[in-house]
Amino acid sequence: MLHLLHPHIAKPRQHPAEARQPEPEPRWPASGASARNEEHPVAVAGRLLLRYGLVVVIAWIGALKYSAYEAAVIHPLIANSPLMSWFYNLLSVRALAATLGTVEIIAAVLIALRYVSPRVSAVGSAMAVVLFLGTLSLLFTTPGVTAAGGFPVLSVLPGQFLLKDLVLLGASLWTLGDSLGDSKSRSKAAVPPQRDSGR
Repeated sequence: MLHLLHPHIAKPRQHPAEARQPEPEPRWPASGASARNEEHPVAVAGRLLLRYGLVVVIAWIGALKYSAYEAAVIHPLIANSPLMSWFYNLLSVRALAATLGTVEIIAAVLIALRYVSPRVSAVGSAMAVVLFLGTLSLLFTTPGVTAAGGFPVLSVLPGQFLLKDLVLLGASLWTLGDSLGDSKSRSKAAVPPQRDSGR
């Protein structure tokens, strides 16, 4: 009868640790594949256009280097470069242009394989980074880069012609980072979870 008159006596006492309710875990911003799924459609379109537009540009430029016209155009650029002029001691004007074109086409094909093999695609992006760094170095070694007014007024050819590769270099760096990041994510996903041997 006592528990009816004094219900608080029959009520079990809660331990302080049991009385505390677990705090909800903080929700962090989504990352990786989940964050990519939340991308705006315009951002997705821009990302795809950046990668495969770069593929088209590099492959197109590479294919043109098999022509006599393109070989003649790049000859003075390479001949005035302390870093590249020695190539003409090994190859003719046409042969060097064709070799560069082949390397560029290979780089473009590898970059395009992003969704097949991110690691292979990263190799193509690294090749493109090296190619565009070499091209940008010609801004400092080629005569006639600046117009009659001097720096910062650039001539149409070769000044502005070479300057555009700054954007292509940035695109190559982005595709390199994108491929490396996806390759790392795939490697982590492929590792099976470790089981506790003590249980």
